[in-house]
Amino acid sequence: MKKTLIFLISMFALTGALFYAGQGLSRSESSLFRQEDVGAVQESEELPEQVLSRTNEELREQQRDCYAFGKLSDEEQQVYLEILEALIDFRENVRLSSCDTELISRVFQCVLNDHPEIFYVEGYSYTEYTLGDLLKKITFTGSYSFGPEEVSQKQKQIDDYVNQCLAGMPEDADEYEKVKYVYEYLIHHTDYDAAAKDSQNICSVFLERKSVCQGYAKATQYLLNRAGVFATLVLGQVVGGEGHAWNLVRIDGEYYYVDTTWGDASYQAVGGSTYPIEKIPTINYDYLGVTTEQLEQTHTMDNVVEMPLCTAIEANYYVREGTYFTEWDEDKIEKIFADSYKRGETYVTLKCEGSDVYQKMRETLIGQQGIFRYLNSPDKAVSYVENEKQYSLSFWI
Repeated sequence: MKKTLIFLISMFALTGALFYAGQGLSRSESSLFRQEDVGAVQESEELPEQVLSRTNEELREQQRDCYAFGKLSDEEQQVYLEILEALIDFRENVRLSSCDTELISRVFQCVLNDHPEIFYVEGYSYTEYTLGDLLKKITFTGSYSFGPEEVSQKQKQIDDYVNQCLAGMPEDADEYEKVKYVYEYLIHHTDYDAAAKDSQNICSVFLERKSVCQGYAKATQYLLNRAGVFATLVLGQVVGGEGHAWNLVRIDGEYYYVDTTWGDASYQAVGGSTYPIEKIPTINYDYLGVTTEQLEQTHTMDNVVEMPLCTAIEANYYVREGTYFTEWDEDKIEKIFADSYKRGETYVTLKCEGSDVYQKMRETLIGQQGIFRYLNSPDKAVSYVENEKQYSLSFWI
């Protein structure tokens, strides 16, 4: 007996429930992917199986720097390779080496997390072949939003965007500078828009210039990978329980988190900032190269594979740019403001190591109005934003 179960993935940026095929159960779990059992079990004729053409060794070698793949067991890696080739080649009825439907669901998500270039997948269906009550095999078929010809056309447009973006990257840029460049480029060229077309994949950013968190994160991953910097997708939630996506990057051998969406002023405006939009910095750098401890002040990870503990701070934006404080330093603050005026900048952000330094800086600059010692303006008024969770203060100059 053959049973065909159909899955569609409705990509969305809010919380959803994750449903497993073949089980009438669901578990309430936040995810940027929602899988729904949309069809009843069907009886039909035997369908021909497709045989994978690439060798395991060839595909396996190509995944050597794919984060999720590296976290899987040998059995899971084999299923990963089978699903990956099926999606790349638009194959149908590919026999999988596992009959564990929960494993298949998990591995399918790993493939999408590792491969932002697979932007045309909506979900998958699988067919169970049983002998009595014994499940003998499962075949896999991808569900696609575009056919091969349309994918090829869109890829050419994507390539044009990517080539233009990377052409502006300094040739001698180190890994930190590449990450910063991509972060700034995407923010300057993308608007946060919950109604954006193809918002859960790279097409929204590269073709529409509008997206939501997952589009931002996948575009960041795609561009950094093209620039030779490791980056992968991370899924979870933010304060309030809303589903969210961001990136894990590797700079000079150390892991850091990057959230391009939260760096964009257009997101801050749409996200309900109480501060006037004209007073929001164009780019917020609080989430460029942060540790696990910093990230978890506002983000909760709920990723398909375990993420590393990020502790390095050398490639944190504020550390690299010289505006990170481990203690109160009046001379350093004076120099930061003077240099910012020389460069024609409109605001200054000061980042503190922890609560004690932050409270000292806040009390001195705001409580005692010490900020006026560093401003060129004679006006006795100053606009500022404080971020107690990230221990940062931003002032408009």
